[in-house]
Amino acid sequence: MDRLPGRSILSTELRLTTLGLGAAALAGLYEAVDNATAAATLQAAWDAGVRYFDTAPFYGYTRSERRVGEFLACQPRDNFVLSTKVGRLMHADPTVQAGSDGWADPLPYRPAYDYSYSGVRRSFDDSLQRLGLTRIDILLVHDIGRLTHGDRHELHWRALIDGGGFRALEELRNEGAVRAIGLGVNEWEVAQAALAVAPLDCVLLAGRYTLLEQGSLAFMNQCSSAGVSVIIGGPFNSGLLAGQAKYDYGSVPPDVLRQAQALEAVCAEFGVPLQAAALQFPLAHPAVSSVLAGMGSPEQVAANAAWARSRVPREFWLALRERGLVHADASLPDDGAKDDA
Repeated sequence: MDRLPGRSILSTELRLTTLGLGAAALAGLYEAVDNATAAATLQAAWDAGVRYFDTAPFYGYTRSERRVGEFLACQPRDNFVLSTKVGRLMHADPTVQAGSDGWADPLPYRPAYDYSYSGVRRSFDDSLQRLGLTRIDILLVHDIGRLTHGDRHELHWRALIDGGGFRALEELRNEGAVRAIGLGVNEWEVAQAALAVAPLDCVLLAGRYTLLEQGSLAFMNQCSSAGVSVIIGGPFNSGLLAGQAKYDYGSVPPDVLRQAQALEAVCAEFGVPLQAAALQFPLAHPAVSSVLAGMGSPEQVAANAAWARSRVPREFWLALRERGLVHADASLPDDGAKDDA
């Protein structure tokens, strides 16, 4: 199958396929995935035209990086884009148990937050070792923000600013060890704060600009104006827009459920799979380079690739706007961003 359409990280020469593979599921998020299935999933994604892969040391407590690296090390290096993350160092710990942080079968390593200069540099070096690669394309600061850290946010934020974490990212980019730097977060507010203090190329924003919610629209517009690309993670809002009773990694609030049901009703009216609408909606915004979907089996790859390529009529998008189910100022497919190829 042909490679999926691509878009650039605006400040770089990197081009991401508009559908990327988020490799948390491959590391056993909630459900274990064996080695053979993980390898088959990565191969299926490659065969479906996916050329952007996102991983992190935290996923499966290093399991994701190892699996993704083993597969990508066998592919031509300039034929894919890879992102991974910094902010946690992984320390050997034989007491780690199944279910830790939601990982069904984590490897025996324990994460410790470290956003300092030395922490970022060490995390990068450790990732290279696990991946078996000599270059990482995009390096993202993982899970900075109050949503993750609560009253310890300021401590970790100061490590990025005063402790040299952002400086380490810039050095790695200047050295050519990475080609783009940014944040990988679940809250747009901290990304907005980061844009004011660091020369970021991109932001991976999970679950905050989706078919279900567009509260981050002003931030998205700011990124577009500043030439900062956005990668959308969590397009199904933890599974709610894919038929699962889960939102933000937990139970679904009643008002959110009603919104999802209203979206589903319009999808049924127009014969549009809800998942297809969820994957395609964020790509209309001119700041968005790619949408990452978690895929834990070849069957999930096939489904996501089909949804990404399916035709959704213009009338459907206009109906969502007219019925107040998407933000009145949100870009709709066919009047938003365009693919490079």
